[in-house]
Amino acid sequence: MALDRIAIDHRIMGGVPCIQGTRIPVCMIVGRLAEGSSRDEILADYPQLAPGDVDAALQFAAAAVDQREMPLLATA
Repeated sequence: MALDRIAIDHRIMGGVPCIQGTRIPVCMIVGRLAEGSSRDEILADYPQLAPGDVDAALQFAAAAVDQREMPLLATA
């Protein structure tokens, strides 16, 4: 996993997970993808990112969700 591309530092963005060497939060990349932006659109908007950074953001998000219990609401 490319987690070496993710930095968590309390001095940068208050400790929000970001792409190493940037102030670009992982949640921004994942959110843009969820909203329908393409990888190429994100890379064009943030030229300091490499394609592997987008992959690392997705891997980090998947690992974070995998490590948490998600509350489910009962349906009728």
